[in-house]
Amino acid sequence: MINIQKYFNPISSNFFSAKNNWEATQIGRLIDSHFNDSFPDLKFSEIAFFNVNEFNGSENYASEAECSIRNFLYSYHHDKFPRVSDLGYLKIMSSRKETFEAIENVCKFLLHNGTIPFIIGGGNDISYAVYKAYASSDKFISLTSVDSKFDIGLDKDSLSSSSYFGKILADKPNKLFHFTNLAFQSYFVSKFATEMLNAMHFDALRLGNLRANFSEAEPILRNTDFLSFDISAIQHSYASGNVYSSPNGLNGEESLRIMRYAGLSDKVSAIGLFEYNQDLDIRNQTAYLLAQMIWYFIDGYSIRKNELNPVAKSCIKYTVAFEDGKNEIKFFKSNNSGRWWMGVPFYKEGNRDAQMYYIACSYRDYEIANSGDIPDKWLKTFNKLG
Repeated sequence: MINIQKYFNPISSNFFSAKNNWEATQIGRLIDSHFNDSFPDLKFSEIAFFNVNEFNGSENYASEAECSIRNFLYSYHHDKFPRVSDLGYLKIMSSRKETFEAIENVCKFLLHNGTIPFIIGGGNDISYAVYKAYASSDKFISLTSVDSKFDIGLDKDSLSSSSYFGKILADKPNKLFHFTNLAFQSYFVSKFATEMLNAMHFDALRLGNLRANFSEAEPILRNTDFLSFDISAIQHSYASGNVYSSPNGLNGEESLRIMRYAGLSDKVSAIGLFEYNQDLDIRNQTAYLLAQMIWYFIDGYSIRKNELNPVAKSCIKYTVAFEDGKNEIKFFKSNNSGRWWMGVPFYKEGNRDAQMYYIACSYRDYEIANSGDIPDKWLKTFNKLG
């Protein structure tokens, strides 16, 4: 077991000295933080967030000032605050490779402990190190990226914010089970890249299509292990603290909604907010928004329903049979939360009986099946399991 404390520098003692001034329901009083030689007890920690000021693969850069996101987050109130730790700042090693190994080791430790690592980055390429934490534990991962681009890059490119996903695809043995991009913008993405993702049975939801039916993001997050959120997907007017920001993208409310869906998801076990450049955040509005995004994730987490898969006794089961008389899809609707799943049959080697793999879906998927069409989620999962 590693000594995780050796990887971190504490946060400013100014936060600790203000602790007695916070009210009983303010996060600053409730959170277990790394001050001086006092390190959080991670034995029962449910969420642990920390800063990673590693920008070698990005055009953004680290600030020498204390992270201003905490100034807002610690002041917010929460009545049912879970066990959350603030580990402070990950130490930047002498080489980039060593820093990425440290991120991988920390995330691997936290995941093994059942604690959600919440990273405040840093370049978006840190997502590669988080992926490796799953892969080195021999775990398949479903990755959802909120990003205006796909970040595939070229084969010859070194690891960077614009190529990290291509490096994940090239990793051997590959542990990426599913990938979804949320909120990409068409003028940043080639048709070839979109067709490539589709050929790999992955998903990409354009910003306009997401806005047209935003609730479809909820089952996507329920099928997600790791959420990588590049804040360049947010409009400049809401998140200007970022070299890559553009006039269009998600607004503040939409960003909060995604984070709440992620918090509610019983499957999301790691999350990162990347590409925050504090020196460009002149009026601290980006920090203000990011702190609220963290709050919405924590708030969603605090009311998780423990519904990773449907429980037969608390669900209504619907079977949709198709006209060929051979194929059918089983749907499940929870009586507790109203959420939906589809069952996808697959066969394990040496076993003649079909097993069932459950994927989160929406009522819209049920309607699609009732109209005689196979939902894309079901078909893509079936092709990957076959």
